[in-house]
Amino acid sequence: MEKVWILGGMRSFIGVKDRMYRNVPAEVLGAEVLRAVIRKYRLAEQDIDFILGGNAVGGGGNMTRLAALTAGIDREVPAVTLDLQCGSALEAVTQAAAKIESGLAELVLAGGLESSSTQPLRMWNPNHPDYEKDKVWTVARFAPGQHGEQIMLEGAERTAISEHVTKEEQDFWVLESHHRAAKAAQEGLLSDIQVSVAGSCKDEGIRASMSQKLMDRLPYLLPGGCAINAANACLMHDGAAFVALCSEEYGKRHNLIPAAVLRFGTAVGGDPLMSPKTAVLAVKQLLKKTGLIYDQVDAFEVNEAFAVIDVLFDRAFPGMRERYNRFGGALAYGHPYGASGALLILHLLKSLESCGGHYGICAAAAAGGIGSAILLERR
Repeated sequence: MEKVWILGGMRSFIGVKDRMYRNVPAEVLGAEVLRAVIRKYRLAEQDIDFILGGNAVGGGGNMTRLAALTAGIDREVPAVTLDLQCGSALEAVTQAAAKIESGLAELVLAGGLESSSTQPLRMWNPNHPDYEKDKVWTVARFAPGQHGEQIMLEGAERTAISEHVTKEEQDFWVLESHHRAAKAAQEGLLSDIQVSVAGSCKDEGIRASMSQKLMDRLPYLLPGGCAINAANACLMHDGAAFVALCSEEYGKRHNLIPAAVLRFGTAVGGDPLMSPKTAVLAVKQLLKKTGLIYDQVDAFEVNEAFAVIDVLFDRAFPGMRERYNRFGGALAYGHPYGASGALLILHLLKSLESCGGHYGICAAAAAGGIGSAILLERR
């Protein structure tokens, strides 16, 4: 089997819904990032065998292909869109690696693109049993018999209550996320992987001034809720991120230098009504299948769509706080669903570089109760 190199990648700045990217469609975000990756690694378009992109809330019609065409990439390069919700980009990268390992491809771009600001409003066809006249919705159905705009908040609330997660435990990670992200932004630690789109110059969600006093004033988001508020749950976001993967043979032939080798990728199903639990399940499965123990891993990047995910990770893998989301997580940067997995990989590469580390793991918990994880080995 071919060894899979990750050359690196780029990401847009992340925007909060209806703000700096309010009129920028997902395909434009994706196109700008794809162009930036091709430029950065001086890739010949005719060598790109495939482009794989995640997208969760777009209008369908193969958004990744639309982004590739918008970018002006040679129309002979095929592209396909995957929907694993929050785990879409990790799955795109895993499938890209599988194509390379099997010999079906030598060079693949993989990642994701998302625009909550411009996502379509949906309505059931009158033939569907759930049709209601004039009722529109934005959140898909993730489990039989369950549908509603608050379904993900309800799942996080249910998980926090089930696992006895306290406000204090969540508050700790909210503060850590924003303060670490603000420090990274101030020091420009991620500047070489960030692309300006439509004049953007910062990740909009980072709050250096996030404080305990502010969090104590926030109401709970669900009626009768007791766990999830606007600080410990992600907002909605826009952004794109892509990485370049190639076979070792292709890389050597073209004098390329890998940032890392992709060693393993996995996914695991869990309770769709408590999806935040699945990130930890995915990491545990990855460790079991690779034979690693968690303290051999030098850096973890886990998509913190909710602070409850941080708490569950902290409990499952004690002593890892300094190796976990070194530059802050999605509570600060944002969570552009279909793109987040590639954003995690880019941050993981930077985290491993900053600490001189060897092994790194990315993980995400996706709507519908699926956890995804990827193991990288820094070169």
